[in-house]
Amino acid sequence: MLRKALPIRFILLGAFLLVGLLPTMLVTGMAFFEARGALKTEIKHDTQTRATATVDEIDRIMFERLHNTASWSQLEIMQDVRIDDLDKRLSKFLSDLKYSYHDIYHELYVVDNKGIVIASSNAESIGKQSPHYSDWLSTKIQGNNIHIAPIMQEQLKISADIKDAFDGNKLGTLVTVFNWSQITNILEGAVSGRSGAALLDGNNKVLSMTTHWSDIQTKEKLSTSSKSKGYQGYNGFKWHVVIAEYRLDALAPIQQMAYIFIGLLIATIILASLIAFPVATALTQPLVKLTAFANNFIREPSNALPPSTSNLVEPVEITALSNAFSKMINDLERSKENLTRAAKLAVVGEMAAAMSHEVRTPLGILRSSAQVLLREPNISEEGHEVCGFIISETERLNKLVSALIDSARPRLPDFKHTDLAELAQQCVAMLRMQAENKKIELICEANEKAIALCDVEQITQVLLNLLLNAIQVLQDNGKIILKVTSSIDQVLITVSDNGPGIPVEHRNQVFEPFFSKRRGGIGLGLAIVKQIVMANHGNISVHQSNLGGAEFRLQLPVDIAV
Repeated sequence: MLRKALPIRFILLGAFLLVGLLPTMLVTGMAFFEARGALKTEIKHDTQTRATATVDEIDRIMFERLHNTASWSQLEIMQDVRIDDLDKRLSKFLSDLKYSYHDIYHELYVVDNKGIVIASSNAESIGKQSPHYSDWLSTKIQGNNIHIAPIMQEQLKISADIKDAFDGNKLGTLVTVFNWSQITNILEGAVSGRSGAALLDGNNKVLSMTTHWSDIQTKEKLSTSSKSKGYQGYNGFKWHVVIAEYRLDALAPIQQMAYIFIGLLIATIILASLIAFPVATALTQPLVKLTAFANNFIREPSNALPPSTSNLVEPVEITALSNAFSKMINDLERSKENLTRAAKLAVVGEMAAAMSHEVRTPLGILRSSAQVLLREPNISEEGHEVCGFIISETERLNKLVSALIDSARPRLPDFKHTDLAELAQQCVAMLRMQAENKKIELICEANEKAIALCDVEQITQVLLNLLLNAIQVLQDNGKIILKVTSSIDQVLITVSDNGPGIPVEHRNQVFEPFFSKRRGGIGLGLAIVKQIVMANHGNISVHQSNLGGAEFRLQLPVDIAV
């Protein structure tokens, strides 16, 4: 006995309860790990940004201190060193200068060549021997040598030579004692909580650090560093800033996020258990509607779209299935249009077959008449050329009739490398007299070679068709430009005129069979043109020209990829 099939409602219910919760847990876990990774990246980026900003700020401040020392040493008042600052004018200047900079400097003083302080912002230092320190760093700014002593007791001494304004000899030395705690304050401003920061030299020796820096080195931490990039072209500082944070403090937001995800997962499990049965029941309704629509669509075609439901629990698969039905309807409509176009082309072939005898007979008479005229001894050179045009055009028209006969399966192109510039000039020459009769200016801009792989006869037919269309549309004093340009992979031919143009809403229809807005036209010319161009692996489109009328753009490949 055959087992009775279960209703889809019960199948969905069982499947949902068995595997529905597992993907939810996996998705929640993956979302958490993704969010954790993104948050870690953001924390690292924030720390890196703060470290970079801090080292840049330190570079700026230190460069300003060096620049100040170099500038002040060259002031005219420094020449008072020659008289040992007898009038105390230099000391007062240094005192006022220190006061204007608030806590930036501990002291500003000048020593003579014997190392005796002769002027100072601190009167108690005058007359004392200035201690000598080996250079920690030396550089040149504004043409003056700058010497920096090692950091001692939160002080950084920066000195610059004072030169005699007359002979350039050294008169003494200006010393600026920078308050190094300013650097520590910058580091403190870059961190918060139990985070720490430090400024280290090229040998990783600590030059300055925050309060918690020593403590955090013994703990599990996350740290980032940023090297000095210099300031205003000066790259003498080889230090770098390191910012470190307790790992638990840095990852505290991730821990909170984990609790949130766990809570959401528990809530999802409870909610899924409550709605499992109603969802399984509701899923059957859209499936039934889609099945009924599929069964009735072929029997009773309509423009209606597949049924949809406003049910909030409708799964993605149901929506995708409905979209697939919509796509199928659209594909059927396109297929219908293609079949209609193919039917029109078939009608063209049948009409051409019926007319072939009537058309070929007068064409043969025209060809024979032209050949007889060519035998006349007194025929002019212009008449000889016209007869040649008649013979070549009757041959082309004869082939055109043959092409119309088998339009349902057109002749395959005979691909040859052709100079389209020369071909364009020939086509313009053939139609120039016809254009002049209507007082139309026909211009050919094709001076350089433009080689493409195509069928010469078919492309000739295309160009003549486009030019004739333009001549027929234009009134007296019109203008037509046939332009040929080439690139590495294609040749572009444009036919532009200053006629009425083609409205935007009709540009997609002009290449359809039997579509024509010109009085007396049957709408086959451009359809045949598009068919030929596509057979030659090209493309044709219509636009508005710079002359104000229509512009047909024909693109043909230089070569055909195998």
